[in-house]
Amino acid sequence: METETLAGQADLLVRQVTHWTPARWSGRGDAVYALVQRLADAAAAAEGQPRRPVPRLADTVLADQVRVIVADLLAIAPSGAVADALAADIRSTRLAL
Repeated sequence: METETLAGQADLLVRQVTHWTPARWSGRGDAVYALVQRLADAAAAAEGQPRRPVPRLADTVLADQVRVIVADLLAIAPSGAVADALAADIRSTRLAL
């Protein structure tokens, strides 16, 4: 159930931003990139791997980065508490946009 919430929140975020123009991204990309990095850090921790910086790509591809990292997280199957915390993080980022 927790991974469905994580996947659902990620899907809502992706649908919210995927059609944005570069002008719409102005001032918002850093928040989504920071989220991407936190998700990647959580994935690394769940796998017992060191944290690595996620490449900062163009704002218009941040939705794809979210998709990929959440898919990696779902494949790892994080604990319910971790999945819930990540879903809450995605939700708060989405609402702040």
